[in-house]
Amino acid sequence: MKNFTYQKAESVDAAVNLIGQNAGAKFLGGGTNLVDLMRENIERLNTLVDVTHLPANIEETADGAIRIGAAMKNTALANHELIREKFPVLSQAILFGASGQIRNMATVGGNVLQRTRCYYFYDDTARCNKREPGAGCDAIDGFNRIHAVLGTSDACIATHPSDMCVALAALDARVLVQGANGNRAIAFNDFHRLPENTPHIETELQNGELITAIEIPPTDFAKNSLYRKVRDRASYAFAVVSVAAALDVENSAIKNVRIALGGVAHKPWRAFAAERVLQGLPATEANFQRGAEAELETARGFAHNRFKIELTKRMMVNVLKELVEE
Repeated sequence: MKNFTYQKAESVDAAVNLIGQNAGAKFLGGGTNLVDLMRENIERLNTLVDVTHLPANIEETADGAIRIGAAMKNTALANHELIREKFPVLSQAILFGASGQIRNMATVGGNVLQRTRCYYFYDDTARCNKREPGAGCDAIDGFNRIHAVLGTSDACIATHPSDMCVALAALDARVLVQGANGNRAIAFNDFHRLPENTPHIETELQNGELITAIEIPPTDFAKNSLYRKVRDRASYAFAVVSVAAALDVENSAIKNVRIALGGVAHKPWRAFAAERVLQGLPATEANFQRGAEAELETARGFAHNRFKIELTKRMMVNVLKELVEE
């Protein structure tokens, strides 16, 4: 690990100023991913700016949205009464996402920014465009069982590892950030990038910007929501495929539906094609299958992960059926 300096920020303004004064600096939340990357010499930083003392509360805004401080621990968020009542899919996703020890340390902002668990990204003997732009991608012709089937490119087929982010994508969340040029809000579904030719650029954050909060708009029907995850073992493991969904059925027809997928793309994947197909149709298994087929129409499987395409369809259908039954 490269030697680095450590500074603690007592306010958002101080954090932004500190990061601006130190080239090669990054913000430190719980450190559950960043510190691992530093040990592996993937992240080679000069300075860490500790932001764990910044706002870590949940508040309801005047328009009914829920605003979550970026420094809030994942355990506290999953167990919060407002989240469990209004957005059960988010609570479930967090609880599925990691061991209790990790949830107790990990922050909301850090979870959003965690990096892929691709084997080749961590292997400094392998070619990886995320680690070294222009090097190539050994995953494409290598062992790619855990890799993406949607939104891939010839430069990268890595997946985003977060469970929490899949739920936030389904809930139309926004990422609130502050930087030297002021404050802005980024739609969650625009925040993470697809790989294209620049897989090393993973988000729309600009240099020196700090995530200050996540905001979820009021969505009454999100009370009827679920997160389901297929993983290789029942204990803590990253998703092979996951589905976050919320469903509103009126007079047996689909009035509103939100679906997002995990484990299948470089970013939390919002299933817009499936939502468009399902809107207004009877809430039947046959129609759920139609929506799933539409969403996976552009999927591209590789040597070891083609099974994900059919698995994703079946999971989408089963989760929607479960929501109808509830």
